[in-house]
Amino acid sequence: MANKQRGFVDIELDRPRKLRYTLNALAEIEDKIGVSVTELGETNLGIKSIRTFLWAGLIHEDTNLTEKDVGDWVDFENLEYVQRKIAEAFETATRKND
Repeated sequence: MANKQRGFVDIELDRPRKLRYTLNALAEIEDKIGVSVTELGETNLGIKSIRTFLWAGLIHEDTNLTEKDVGDWVDFENLEYVQRKIAEAFETATRKND
């Protein structure tokens, strides 16, 4: 079960993993995509961006992961599932605590 208080969201890929968007992960996304996190809602994101989001959300588990590694775990059968999990983890990480 995910610990949403800490920003973890369970995702099933090559094995069970946990997505988490820390400050470092968000900085990696900005570097790779070239867009500020605050501007992401105004940007059309393609397949490479989805792969970058997935990779950045997993590097807290394994800093040796590459974008190509995580890209091999996604195909058209699980792409929608992965996108939902990324959105859930990103929303969990960026929402304000009330």
